[in-house]
Amino acid sequence: MKKAITRDDILPMESYAAERRELRRDLVEKKKFRRQEIGPVCTFYFENYQTMWAQVHEMLFIEKGGEEQIADELRAYNPLIPQGRELVATVMFEIDEPVRRRTFLSKLGGVEETAFFEVEGERIVGRPEDDVDRTTADGKASSVQFIHFHFTDDQVARFRTAGARVILGFDHPAYSHMTILPEEVRGALAQDFD
Repeated sequence: MKKAITRDDILPMESYAAERRELRRDLVEKKKFRRQEIGPVCTFYFENYQTMWAQVHEMLFIEKGGEEQIADELRAYNPLIPQGRELVATVMFEIDEPVRRRTFLSKLGGVEETAFFEVEGERIVGRPEDDVDRTTADGKASSVQFIHFHFTDDQVARFRTAGARVILGFDHPAYSHMTILPEEVRGALAQDFD
């Protein structure tokens, strides 16, 4: 699994446009077991080289910034590609109604510091992406978070074991939800490790 998108990996936009529908259809299938809902309003979307490659291409296609835009997109999305002993997730709190969303997020400050995996009883606490602080000084959390989970070799081995009990969740006073990963999700994410 590649760990970084380079300029050489970027298709010419005419080629991407011609293949876009098929590429997006393939990506939907690849992402099928790379998402996990936690509680009533949160979904973890686990990233890898393929998901970030697709995201970079979509940004270039939509924004049409040309060559000048490529470096910015690589800088933004390469940090979300797992580096061998980690899983990386885009975490979204999805509430359609604006007033309810604002009220909910105002109580969720620091949630990004409380995400965890538990593998056969051992906890791995997530580390938020450090590009910007996604909780404001007054305690309001962003509806989108980027979280890294770093694993030891032993934790990776246990995560990879078929049927392993893997829990994903939050230990936050306003959102303490968790779930056991379905086997299909555990198996798909296990492929992100070296």
